[in-house]
Amino acid sequence: MRVLVVSQYFHPENFRVNDLAAWLVDRGHEVTVLTGIPNYPTGRFFPGYGLSRRRHESWKGVEVVRVPLLPRGGGGGLRLALNYISFAFMASLLGMLHLRRRSYDVIFVHEPSPVTVGIPAIVMRKRTQAPILFWVLDLWPESVTAAGVVRASWALALLARLTRWIYGHCEKVLVASRAFIPRVSAMGVAKERIVYFPNWAEEVFQPSTAIEPPAPLSPGFRVMFAGNIGVAQDFPAILDAAERLKGYPDIHWIVLGDGRMGGWVREEVVRRGIEATVHLLGSYPPEQMPQFFAHADAMLVSLKPDPVFSLTVPAKLQAYMACGRPIIAMLDGEGARIVEAAGAGVTCPAGDGHALAEAVLKMVQLAPQTRAMMSTQARIYSIANFGREQIFRRLEAWMVEAAGRR
Repeated sequence: MRVLVVSQYFHPENFRVNDLAAWLVDRGHEVTVLTGIPNYPTGRFFPGYGLSRRRHESWKGVEVVRVPLLPRGGGGGLRLALNYISFAFMASLLGMLHLRRRSYDVIFVHEPSPVTVGIPAIVMRKRTQAPILFWVLDLWPESVTAAGVVRASWALALLARLTRWIYGHCEKVLVASRAFIPRVSAMGVAKERIVYFPNWAEEVFQPSTAIEPPAPLSPGFRVMFAGNIGVAQDFPAILDAAERLKGYPDIHWIVLGDGRMGGWVREEVVRRGIEATVHLLGSYPPEQMPQFFAHADAMLVSLKPDPVFSLTVPAKLQAYMACGRPIIAMLDGEGARIVEAAGAGVTCPAGDGHALAEAVLKMVQLAPQTRAMMSTQARIYSIANFGREQIFRRLEAWMVEAAGRR
C-alpha cells in the first residue's frame, strides 16, 4: 500500500508514530509522512532544522515532507494555538503542492493533540480519495479545557463542531483508550466505525540487565518518572509528595525528560529545599530508557485530576510495563484500572500529593519479593495487551480493508 501519515510530530521528536511508520516500511509499504519542523517539547527548532532547512528527508525508508510552522515557544495558550493553526494551514497548502502528483491508498492521522491535524488530512483525502484512519490520543475539546488552554464557551463550541466535522470525514476513528469510545460516539461517529487501538510497547522497551545506568544515580530507593514535564503530569502534586518525604533521605525522585513545566519544576525544587532527594537529569534517547528503568525501584506515572484525564491511558504506562517495573500511579480512571488489573503496582487518586507520599512509603515497605511479583505481572500484562506486533498487524488489516473499499 501507499500510505500517507499526517502528523504534526515526527522523528527526531519522540512519538510512537515514528515506530509505526518504520514498521510499515519494513512490511513493504510505501510511506510518506507529512509533518512539521521538529520543536517538541522544547518549543525551539531542533538543531539542523529551520524554516528553510531540511524540508525533505528520508528516515528508515520513510519519506518525510516537512512544512513550516510557528514553534511552540514557552507553550502559552496563544503560542500553542498559533503553533497548531500554522501547521494545519501550511500542511494543507503545501501538502497539496508538494504531494500533488502522488496517489495514496490510505491516510493515517496521528493525533496526540491538536485535532486540527485532521484538516490537512481531509484536504489530501479530497484530492486522492484515500480513506482516513484517525488515531485519537487526546479527546477534543475536552483536553484543551483540562489543560486550561481554552475556557470560553464559544471557543469550546467551535472546537466541538470542528472535531465532529473531522471525525465525520474518517473511515475509522481509532481510540487509544476504551474509555474514549462513548465520547467519540457522542460526536456522531457510528460505533462500528470506532475501534480500540492502544499505544504499544516499542521494541526498545524490554527488561534490561544493565549493570550501570547511563548517568549516575543516587543510592537508595529510587522513584523514577520518565517523559514530558507538562501541565497534565501535575508536578505540583509530585513535588508536594517529595517535600512531604524529604525527611526520608534514602527515598530519591529521579526525573528523566523536559517540557513546558521544566523551568518551573527546577525553581520549585530549590524553593522547597528538596534538591537532595529530587534529581532532574534532563532528556535521554528512548534507547537508553530501559537501562535507567532497570535501576528504578518503582516507576511513577501521573495525570491531573480531571474527567478527561481519567479516560486517558498515558503512553509511558506501556513502556514501564514492557520493561517489567513496579508502578506507582497517581491516576484516576482507566490508567489506574490497568495498573490494578495487572497487579503491577500501587495506585492513588490523581492530584493528591499526600496520597502519593503514602503510596511511595507503601511501596518502600513491601517485601522485595512482592515488588518482583509486580514486575513480572506488569510484563505479562504488557505482552498480552500491548504487544507491538499484534497491534500493528491489526492496524495493517484495517488499512487494507479501508483501501479495498475505495
